Amino acid sequence: MVDGMTQENLTAMRPYWSSGGLRLMSEEAFQTTATFPHQVYGGQETTATLMTGTTPAHHSIMTNHYFSRSERKPMPILHDKQTSGIGTDIQISPRAILSTTITDEWRMQRGKEAKIYAIGLQPEATTLMAGHAANACCWLDAESQKWVTTSFYPEGLPSAADDMNMVGRITQLAEREWIPRMDIAMYNRPTEKERKRSFSYINKECLLQSPAANTLVIELALALQQAHNLGSDLTPDLLMLQLNTLSPNAQSDAIESAEQEDMYLGINQDLGFLMEQLGKRIGKENYQIFVIGRPVKGYSAASLEMANLTVQHFNVDRAAALTGTYLMAIYGHERWVDGGHGPFIYLNRMLIEKKRMSLETIQRQVANFIMDFEGVQVAYPIHEAITSEDKHSIYRKHAGDVYFRLQDNWLLDCNENLSYDQVVQPHPTVPLLYWSGTMTTFPEGTLQATDIKTLIMK
Repeated sequence: MVDGMTQENLTAMRPYWSSGGLRLMSEEAFQTTATFPHQVYGGQETTATLMTGTTPAHHSIMTNHYFSRSERKPMPILHDKQTSGIGTDIQISPRAILSTTITDEWRMQRGKEAKIYAIGLQPEATTLMAGHAANACCWLDAESQKWVTTSFYPEGLPSAADDMNMVGRITQLAEREWIPRMDIAMYNRPTEKERKRSFSYINKECLLQSPAANTLVIELALALQQAHNLGSDLTPDLLMLQLNTLSPNAQSDAIESAEQEDMYLGINQDLGFLMEQLGKRIGKENYQIFVIGRPVKGYSAASLEMANLTVQHFNVDRAAALTGTYLMAIYGHERWVDGGHGPFIYLNRMLIEKKRMSLETIQRQVANFIMDFEGVQVAYPIHEAITSEDKHSIYRKHAGDVYFRLQDNWLLDCNENLSYDQVVQPHPTVPLLYWSGTMTTFPEGTLQATDIKTLIMK
């Protein structure tokens, strides 16, 4: 899974690949696109959909956080106080995922003999890719410059990851300078600043947004393959990898800088090395590679403004506060609203029940009130929203009491750490590439993101 990878970017970068993994795939792989059938906010709801073959209405991951009515604030969706971090303070597990994942069904079909590992750059993405049934997973911690994991999985931190930590491989790459692979004039989309001064970073300044992070994922994947003899017996094994195309200054999934182009050049080289090594170790007829993009940032405000489209922001906290004031004017000075999060307003249900008032009446009043806000396209009481065209985007247990959808080019303006700061697109499309040394027949045309799980399991 490659964060930020788009079909447009692959097409634009193809002339730069004289060799490498993406070059080989562009010539030999089955290629199509997949569309998400639900609202996308740039969070891990997309990873969950790709891994489970279901939508947020079923797998429960609407984004990286959910609103806790008891705490009256957003909470990390995968937080699990029953687990502990290994090398990290993060407590995380896949218990919140309510649908079976690719790894779960891989385990159910192939038994204990199958070896399953996930390696990534973010704890949430890596855990979602590992599912409930992986032997182990690990993600790159930029602060400690080590591989870390959760105690949820039986093997803990894989020995291959621990070995890399012990020898300081991550620190070794983190201390290196990242400079352009080509003369800056050879890039297609350098910024004005890059044209004048090129670009350079010490990798540790932006480790997770540097080519070094992708290289480390591939190196650990190969170390795990060697340590556990993956692909060397009759039971198929599974490696789930997260890579990234988004450079430190990326404002969009679309390439808008030489930095982003350089990220693609690095991934092409890394995938080429992975395929070359697997071919030498187990033979090209004994492995398959699926590469799927994941929408993260969508189009930048600058890109939309170049098309004379004005980007505007909708502050859900302000909307919740105004809704509370509105209800106070009608029903008295009480806290009628617990808060707002994402596309939801959460009412104080305990107060409404205590006063023996009609929840449905207040939901309808609030929906009508929100509809008058600039930028709102439609607003529903939640019982109507879950039967509307937005039903695939809503997990009822974590949803608020009123749901609203914004007009095009309006962005939910919240704390950026909640992954609601940018609406990618209502139903974005991502590229899918499948390469096999023994190519099989695949369906023609485009797919839904929910089809990817079935495709991989065949």
